[in-house]
Amino acid sequence: MPKKILIIDDDPIIVKYLQAVFSDNGYATCTASSSMEGLEVVLEERPDLICLDLQMPGEWGPRFYRKLRKNKELKDTPVIVVSGIDGDHAIKDAVAFVRKPFDSEKLVGIVKNTIG
Repeated sequence: MPKKILIIDDDPIIVKYLQAVFSDNGYATCTASSSMEGLEVVLEERPDLICLDLQMPGEWGPRFYRKLRKNKELKDTPVIVVSGIDGDHAIKDAVAFVRKPFDSEKLVGIVKNTIG
């Protein structure tokens, strides 16, 4: 069974691109277009890794991240921040901070090093 990646981003073009990149590399994906929806999806899908945008409508990514880390069952889920804003200070213990626009091969390399 392939490892599953949750993509949380409000830009449908980025979501479709990341889905294609990850599926081309053997990963399953699930998506959410907001951090509030992301919390529901992470509870339902139990992904192996989360790709998280920082700037979204409603709650921003850092708030989602804090909620994730407070949940005992989900707190160890690795998170890669993929964002167009300078926010590597917002989530200090993320696996990586990848700035948009990004190199898809570099991102896949980080994913492979993190979850195989």
